[in-house]
Amino acid sequence: MHRTLTEIAHRPWPLPSGPWIMAQTWHDLLFAHWRIDVAQLRTTLRPQIPDALDIDTFQGQAWIGVVPFRMSGVRLRATPALPTLSAFPELNVRTYVRHGGKPGVWFFSLDAANPIAVSVARAWFHLPYFNARMRCENRNGWIEYSSERTHRRAPKAKLRTRYRPIGEIFRAQPGTLEHFLTERYCLYAADSKGRITRGDIQHAPWNLQSAQAEFSENTMIQATLESGTPVPLLTNGPRNPNEPLLHFSHRQDVVVWHPQPI
Repeated sequence: MHRTLTEIAHRPWPLPSGPWIMAQTWHDLLFAHWRIDVAQLRTTLRPQIPDALDIDTFQGQAWIGVVPFRMSGVRLRATPALPTLSAFPELNVRTYVRHGGKPGVWFFSLDAANPIAVSVARAWFHLPYFNARMRCENRNGWIEYSSERTHRRAPKAKLRTRYRPIGEIFRAQPGTLEHFLTERYCLYAADSKGRITRGDIQHAPWNLQSAQAEFSENTMIQATLESGTPVPLLTNGPRNPNEPLLHFSHRQDVVVWHPQPI
């Protein structure tokens, strides 16, 4: 039994009946979230989300996340993790949706520094993965992270940031904003014919810390808009009108099930 399956009481619904198909570990992950008015989200980004999925909100507000991290141990069930293929940086841009009472994640984009992983994920999971030139290093307590999309005929997108944890480790409680943003146990996607799929995932509750981040360049959200229309993000803090809500997690072990049509 995979170690992630020993702690399941926190799950909002039971584990899938079939076997998981992939395992991976996420390291040094930053959740950077911005609020966005629901009406504005529908205007600027809703066309990319199938009508059958409801935008999930917390106290009437929608959220967009930019999430950089590093992967390791990526492997299929009953196979070893190959050193040259199983470890690489990844970066996603996401919002939150629900269908049939199951809250999940909708990805606007996922960038990765592994062309094989990008090809497999696009074909198998119907996810908008893109090749990118990426770097993730730990220097003097800071995670220094950079990404530049190199995928052919894809919108240009860059992220240059450094971040670090600054608070005590905690687990988000149900009903809190932190729980809404992080405790998600499925992802939704649409295939080339517009059919919606849901892929279940399993992990322990997130061990979170408050975080500090400095963004020297970030066009990840803007790159999701073909029109170039500015995304009207809302303030999360008193100092900077575009200040994100930041959380850090050192490590998360994950297993993934094959996506199923809904």
